[in-house]
Amino acid sequence: MSAFIQYSPLQTAVMGPASRYVRETREALLEYDTEELSALRFSIILTARWEGSENEDQERRAELRQELAMLRKHYGDKVDEMAMTFGVDQAMKAKEEVERTVFVPKEIDPGANAGSERDGVEGDFGL
Repeated sequence: MSAFIQYSPLQTAVMGPASRYVRETREALLEYDTEELSALRFSIILTARWEGSENEDQERRAELRQELAMLRKHYGDKVDEMAMTFGVDQAMKAKEEVERTVFVPKEIDPGANAGSERDGVEGDFGL
């Protein structure tokens, strides 16, 4: 295999019939990792709101701060993992897309249902 083919971008004309499968698989994996990044971003935003809520006592806020630090670390690790797998450019594009599109509506007050034992209620978001 020549160096040109080995290091060229994935193009079906250059690599052959299997490259379509490789490209589709790679795109699916990037999409999956981007969804995981989105879930982490959503959790970070929600946890930060909860930590800043006036309805929480100091002990619970300290726990939430630890959880928030862990979520932020996982978020950074996920971006790093994506950069190593798909390239820095793709990872930065995915990160920018997630940060631009993922949000938690202002109507959601995470402290309002504190201590509630309801399962499956609308607005619960499974968190």
